[in-house]
Amino acid sequence: MDSWFGFPALVSSVMEHIHVICMVKNTSKVFYEFEGQSLTLSKIYRMTRKRRGKAKIKGSMIVGIGAEKKAKLVFVRNQSNGSKWLALLSTDLSLPDKDVLRVYGKRWDIEVFFKMAKHYLKLESEVQVRDFDSFVAHSSIVMIRYIFLAVEQRCASDDRTIGSLFLATSDEILDLSLTEALVRILSVVWNKMRKFYSSSEQLVLEIIEATMKEALALIRTGFIAK
Repeated sequence: MDSWFGFPALVSSVMEHIHVICMVKNTSKVFYEFEGQSLTLSKIYRMTRKRRGKAKIKGSMIVGIGAEKKAKLVFVRNQSNGSKWLALLSTDLSLPDKDVLRVYGKRWDIEVFFKMAKHYLKLESEVQVRDFDSFVAHSSIVMIRYIFLAVEQRCASDDRTIGSLFLATSDEILDLSLTEALVRILSVVWNKMRKFYSSSEQLVLEIIEATMKEALALIRTGFIAK
């Protein structure tokens, strides 16, 4: 969720049921417990050991959010202004910093989906119902509409469609050239003939040479290609 809901009291309540990843506001009215003190986000950031260079993730810190509950703060570079930073909070302390950033990045896709569902697929305006089953039924219809549109968009414009994946896979499979195929066949013939006619190696060479000449003649005339 975004910073509108990212307050320690709310996060502390929700994390009793599920893990939370959210953006948090840098404000003087919200405090986190760190090293026995109640500190604002900006003060904790100044105490965080920063990573060198222009890394997207500048650092992270474990803090308390009340009632002996812990959370991880991950400080990331603000893409719109490289000199500033943003802070993400995760209640899953085992989650690596890069995964916290990756999961939070999915929120924008969710926002786009809700806008599409409400403004274009009539999630809010098509019906007015009061019982839960009707609400689930209408929501399911809206979801099916969205699935149809998503499939059509992917088939029309996305390179990751099944057809494109098949073509990409086919391109990776190297076809044998005609010359290489002939060489392999003749190698097998050579080994078999040497096995059964070891005393007539000169005869084997003459047979292979005659076969190669005939094959080259057929290639020149275009017989094999046709």
